[in-house]
Amino acid sequence: MRTLLPVAAGRGTVACAATPVPRRSLLLSTAAAGAALQPEQVAGTRPLRLTRSVASAVAKPRTSADEAISWAKKDNRRLLHVVYRVGDLDKTIKFYTECLGMKLLRKRDIPEEKYSNAFLGYGPEESHFVVELTYNYGVDKYDIGEGFGHFGIAVEDVAKTVELIRAKAGKVIREAGPVKGGETVIAFVEDPDGYKFEIIERPGTPEPLCQVMLRVGDLDRAISFYEKACGMELLRKRDSPEYKYTVAMMGYGPEDKDAVLELTYNYGVTEYAKGNAYAQDRGGGEAVRRPGGAGAGALARDQHQDHSHPGP
Repeated sequence: MRTLLPVAAGRGTVACAATPVPRRSLLLSTAAAGAALQPEQVAGTRPLRLTRSVASAVAKPRTSADEAISWAKKDNRRLLHVVYRVGDLDKTIKFYTECLGMKLLRKRDIPEEKYSNAFLGYGPEESHFVVELTYNYGVDKYDIGEGFGHFGIAVEDVAKTVELIRAKAGKVIREAGPVKGGETVIAFVEDPDGYKFEIIERPGTPEPLCQVMLRVGDLDRAISFYEKACGMELLRKRDSPEYKYTVAMMGYGPEDKDAVLELTYNYGVTEYAKGNAYAQDRGGGEAVRRPGGAGAGALARDQHQDHSHPGP
């Protein structure tokens, strides 16, 4: 049986938890990604607004910050799906299936809440990172903002993939070729809503939907947040002074096998316009909230509750 801790979620959230039996999920605010995560926040001493269903959990003794962080690193976690809003659900599904080669895994309509969503990916949700597209009734356009960068898709042959996308009337915004300062062949395409996809030549990967790139205003603080709150590992960090940016790859496993977050810091830029289109990343784990412990200042919930609200 799933344990639900329903809470109201704001715009631009990042979920990180892991694949459970039974499945549970954890939702964290990205506001903390741009600010330092203080030890007392990890320990859960900051008051949290909880429903009656978790009143008993409040009375239980809290674990220390070090214990909570240690537990998070041992929990079996992975990124589950990324949620964002689109203006024409059927048109976007067509692009993702015909141009990007994804499969429509499931689709549902929630008329009482005035939204529909669809899950697409390269394999079952139980074992693959997938996209969750959300269409809010009557809303045909969103502001993507500046904080969201792009998704990454690993393919056998970038050039052939680009030609297929072009043949299907897709928009190619960067032709196939080596990445700046490296040898990896990449290209960039854009979906009907303006979301960018980096096509990466990486044969044999078990997870084609391989990364989500987000821009951050303070890279070290963002890294600290994802390590402490989400239990991710810093896989690698690269500074490119000639292009005035630094990137950090964060995740629960190696880049060639698991989906990861690519955090990008552009020299001198500390804030980005968030927009109202990109919603959240979500992860799953064996246990969202450790019995008697604190979930890094976050609350668990099983279903999204803010699909129809772009945020304040």
